[in-house]
Amino acid sequence: MAEQNDDHLIRQLREQISDADRTIVEAINARLKLVARLKSYKESRGMSFVDPEREEWMLSYLTRANRGPLSAEGLQEIFGEILDLTKREVARDAAD
Repeated sequence: MAEQNDDHLIRQLREQISDADRTIVEAINARLKLVARLKSYKESRGMSFVDPEREEWMLSYLTRANRGPLSAEGLQEIFGEILDLTKREVARDAAD
């Protein structure tokens, strides 16, 4: 383990990974805020919050836009989880 901690390239790559992870968390938090605003707006107008057609469009759009190395299957999996998480988090915030 000490060898890994002394390796400059390992330290540098780990720092870059940590930076990327923070960027992911920031992006998810920004997404949650936007979705909460959208949910509030739609509900104030009597509209349904969940739009399966929009979700399908978004997944298709992101799959086409993806240049890898994330596979299409991986993208579908991670965004399926993000959509589920978003719905839970926004519902939780509304209940608070």
